[in-house]
Amino acid sequence: MASDFSKYSLVIGRFQPLHLGHMDVIRKCAEESEHLTIGIGSAQYSHTVENPFTAGERYLMIEETLKAEGITNYSIVPVEDLNRYSVWVAHVVSMCPPFSCVYSNNPFTKRLFSEAGFKVKDSPLYNRSCYSGTEVRRRISDGEDWRSLVPSAVAEVIDKIDGEGRIQSFNASDAQL
Repeated sequence: MASDFSKYSLVIGRFQPLHLGHMDVIRKCAEESEHLTIGIGSAQYSHTVENPFTAGERYLMIEETLKAEGITNYSIVPVEDLNRYSVWVAHVVSMCPPFSCVYSNNPFTKRLFSEAGFKVKDSPLYNRSCYSGTEVRRRISDGEDWRSLVPSAVAEVIDKIDGEGRIQSFNASDAQL
């Protein structure tokens, strides 16, 4: 008897870093799904202003947070970017457990998965003006409070890897290093 993957879903994000807005989305998607695959997008990038954390560090942030939340119906899959959009969906499919539904608010992502025959749902909305990876990274860089924007497990991972120092070093000149 073939498995029914009709309630298996995918959500993709860069999670640079995972913040409370992401967690709101993941929580709601996990509630609606039998199994939720969380794709870590742009997995090949790290140690840059836009992508300071490695795929492994982001994986750990997500895993530790989901454990603390008691969410168990998930897989985490790092997904590298392809700059060939005609094969990107096939690439994502090849990297992930089966899924039939994709959560996204990105019009391009929605179109690509829809054209490939997947059911596409809007991601649950959250307070994006407050919760964004860009804002978390800016606050870390400027020495402002960022911990209130991320789950405590994420803050612990960032502390362990000296993520603050990494992000702040992007603003340092060579003379300061």
